[in-house]
Amino acid sequence: MPAEALPAPAPIREWRDVTPQIFREQIFTANEPAVIRGAVGDWPAVRAGRESPTALADYLRAHDVGASADTMVGPPSIDGKFFYNDELTGLNFTRGPAPLMASLERIIGLIDDPAPPAVYVGAVPTPLAMPNFTRENSLGWLDPAIAPRLWFGNRVTVQTHFDISYNVACVVAGRRRFTLFPPEQLVNLYVGPIEFTLAGQPISMVKLHAPDLERYPRFRDAWKQAVSAELGPSDAIYVPYMWWHHVESLDRFNALVNYWWDDQPSWQGSPYEALLHGLMAIRALPPERREVWRAVFDHHVFKSAGDPVAHLTPRQQGIQGTMTPQIADLIRAHVMKALMRR
Repeated sequence: MPAEALPAPAPIREWRDVTPQIFREQIFTANEPAVIRGAVGDWPAVRAGRESPTALADYLRAHDVGASADTMVGPPSIDGKFFYNDELTGLNFTRGPAPLMASLERIIGLIDDPAPPAVYVGAVPTPLAMPNFTRENSLGWLDPAIAPRLWFGNRVTVQTHFDISYNVACVVAGRRRFTLFPPEQLVNLYVGPIEFTLAGQPISMVKLHAPDLERYPRFRDAWKQAVSAELGPSDAIYVPYMWWHHVESLDRFNALVNYWWDDQPSWQGSPYEALLHGLMAIRALPPERREVWRAVFDHHVFKSAGDPVAHLTPRQQGIQGTMTPQIADLIRAHVMKALMRR
């Protein structure tokens, strides 16, 4: 039976000539994906990439300080699509550290191969691996303290996932297609194992170009909310917090620099870690008790009825008062003590 054809997703809104003020007051506050055309057209790396893959490789090589980086390699049979094996007992690729320049040379050497293995180098912190690259290629409308990261590879696909951060990704070489889903489409994306992932965050099990709609029927609803755009060298995309995104590198050599950041202090802890604790402590409770705890969380955490401690003085509010590093340390100590009990 032929796969059901889905309509093309809606386009992502596009911007040009973005200033720090426009990004801060219009793009960021809208909490919607945005494509910024020509955002990094003045980068020397982009100019080198437009000349040729070899020219960009020479540019990167001149800035390398001998670092290694996390590298994913898959056989030609996966057609660049990193995923699980058929039994979900392992991955269809290998990953591990490799010298940055060795991976770069490998990718350049595969450009004319009609059926190359998939090679992808990810999340290289350029301030450490290529400090001069960072100084020569910067994004003026983000906080300079946000560390850029370099990604490069051949024609590969990164499966639909989310980041617990805001993200701006800038295409240096090659073309990339981004397909995004809002966070509330979580229920329609059929998420895989939380503890066993491809590269950190859980992924959707639905393959965008061949969705098994008998197995994943609610994906039709997710697709109705999808937005997409193809980016070329110098273009950037803003991916809001927790938006799911699927990324395809469309050419035989691709390079990208991205910026992740969070506006919440790290001492507050990770909501994702709270989710893991919730799976252990709440998920297996009988339904009637889960509903009780749903009401408790709605009241104390999500403030569904307003401030739950407004009737108490600031001193009486304790750990439910305004969060501070000291209160966070107190809560963390209680949680660690509790987790040690069996």
